[in-house]
Amino acid sequence: MRVCGVELSGNDAVICLLFMNDDIFDIPESRVRKITIEKTTSAKAMKAFQFSFAKLMSDYKIDRVIIKERPTKGKFSGGAVGFKLEAAIQLIDNLQVELITAVTIKEYIKRNPVSVAFADTGLKKFQESAFTTAYGYLMNDYYSNDMD
Repeated sequence: MRVCGVELSGNDAVICLLFMNDDIFDIPESRVRKITIEKTTSAKAMKAFQFSFAKLMSDYKIDRVIIKERPTKGKFSGGAVGFKLEAAIQLIDNLQVELITAVTIKEYIKRNPVSVAFADTGLKKFQESAFTTAYGYLMNDYYSNDMD
């Protein structure tokens, strides 16, 4: 399965591509590590963001996008721009998008810890949350299907 973990932060969609095939993980080189929207009030900019994201997912043949869900209220709530970016991603035709909470990600990783230090993945530090989102999702998907 080919997934893209996404963490929405400010005006950025930080991404991590993670592929799993025959119990082996692959973190492919990606031409971008994050997609930024400059003018958040512009419909043209929002469409450009959506097009860029869709093109990247198509080019890497991504099966599913997993977005780390943000609370809608409280101390750690997401901002308006993040929710706009989330909606833009969710509305891309022919792209399966799922949201997953931080608590759920931690549960999945606790049951199936990452076997390599993050520093050894070749990813940038700011991509760590996107990586754990993708990894947690794949571990849950793999082991829940394994039990069927």
